[in-house]
Amino acid sequence: MGVKNFEVIIVGAGISGTALAYELARYTDIKSIGIIEKYEDIATLNSCASSNSQTIHVGDIETNYTLQKAAITKRTAKMVEKYCLRHHYQNEIIFSHQKMTLGVGTKEVEFLLHRYEEFSELFPYLEVWNKEKLKELEPRVVFDEEGNERKEEIVAIGAKNQWTTVDYQKLSISFIQNAKKENAELELFLNTKVENIQKSKKRGYVVKTKNNTFYADFVVVDAGAHSLFLAHQMGFGLNLGCLPIAGSFYMTNEKILNGKVYMIQNPKLPFAALHGDPDVLAGGNTRFGPTALMLPKLERYKKGTFLDFFKTLRFDKNIAMALWKLLKERDIRGYIFKNFLFELPFFNKYFFLKDARKIVPSLKLDEFRYAKGFGGVRPQVLNKDEQRLLLGEASVYTGEGLIFNMTPSPGATSCLGNAERDLRYIVKYLGKNFDEAKFNDELTDGEYCVLPEPIASQKAIVNLIRAEIQRTQEKYLKDIHQGKPDADFWDKPHSKI
Repeated sequence: MGVKNFEVIIVGAGISGTALAYELARYTDIKSIGIIEKYEDIATLNSCASSNSQTIHVGDIETNYTLQKAAITKRTAKMVEKYCLRHHYQNEIIFSHQKMTLGVGTKEVEFLLHRYEEFSELFPYLEVWNKEKLKELEPRVVFDEEGNERKEEIVAIGAKNQWTTVDYQKLSISFIQNAKKENAELELFLNTKVENIQKSKKRGYVVKTKNNTFYADFVVVDAGAHSLFLAHQMGFGLNLGCLPIAGSFYMTNEKILNGKVYMIQNPKLPFAALHGDPDVLAGGNTRFGPTALMLPKLERYKKGTFLDFFKTLRFDKNIAMALWKLLKERDIRGYIFKNFLFELPFFNKYFFLKDARKIVPSLKLDEFRYAKGFGGVRPQVLNKDEQRLLLGEASVYTGEGLIFNMTPSPGATSCLGNAERDLRYIVKYLGKNFDEAKFNDELTDGEYCVLPEPIASQKAIVNLIRAEIQRTQEKYLKDIHQGKPDADFWDKPHSKI
């Protein structure tokens, strides 16, 4: 049995763990870092390109992001972009596609036009595209199966020539490769499963695996849903439970979209809206998804973890109440049932076709298939004290040199930003130094520039689109009443009719 000593140990060699390892090695004076990964390679679970939509979630076209959240996400997302460009990973790890959010129908169109006005200063490269422009950029979102223009009003806000897509597994591998070039000693231990973590009698922690014992002054657990599992073993985060949500995808047989096309998020649903993406693993063929399915295991397409799920859920009356609050919402209940149908063999394509046709109205059954083996598991967290589902990332900072991170989407996009947060905490705890000037120079953009002229021209387009909608309504939407209405109608309160 071997014994290893490190200043910092990271459990999990996915995108979050490897990003932290890179930042510690390059921007701090920490000299020894150990990364423990239970599987045979780096980033084989949710960071693998087949397990996620390969998207850099900047916040510009994601309609579930508030302006405040988008401003934060933009900074962290740009870190991934700057890192890749600095190391010349264009078209190897990071890719450029056009991207847009599509609004269908008058309400959605007006929502997007208003959103553009709100977000255009934060994202000055955004453009507004009407139906005529969409015929040029994404013709299949305009025309139906008969080759006719779809009847609904449509508009999109989007961008061209932006870095939109990342192979996060390759990015994780690059983090390790570049970290090893720094002065710090970095060791990666594959096929090494952490069995438990214990507080050392002398200093720091003892991390035990089957064949090795590791000692560290500081431990960060970036193990997805298993982060909370290990936290519970040590008595931390007991007020939290894990609800694993699996996402599945459908793949087209050829490229049918030129870029990323997102739909508007239903604000009542805590899950991502349907979108179509060019898949870097399939030569740019379009991948639709994700669906969302509650799955009683912590890892998809891996044996076991059913028992780990029940241990991590820690089911009790508070968890039951949190689940009840979710299911009593009509929209959520219907969404869960519909997504269950998307998993049924043979029938699933028929059920999915209706949703996908909101993006591509001419889509046919023989043009796509269920993407077997694609999709991962996101550890959504339930708060027992508040009896509700928590959206976004969750971390347990023990204050004792130990961090547990659970990172559902957009955890991959925010990997370097989340690593910066943990790095600052680690160096302060250990009394180490952080080269912040070097970090900011290499990974951040500083203050973002606002370009008023392009924004002004786009706002003019917004007003033209609104005017065209108004003209259409005046031409076609006319009320016709024949005969005389009941005179008593006008005297009755509406609530009593």
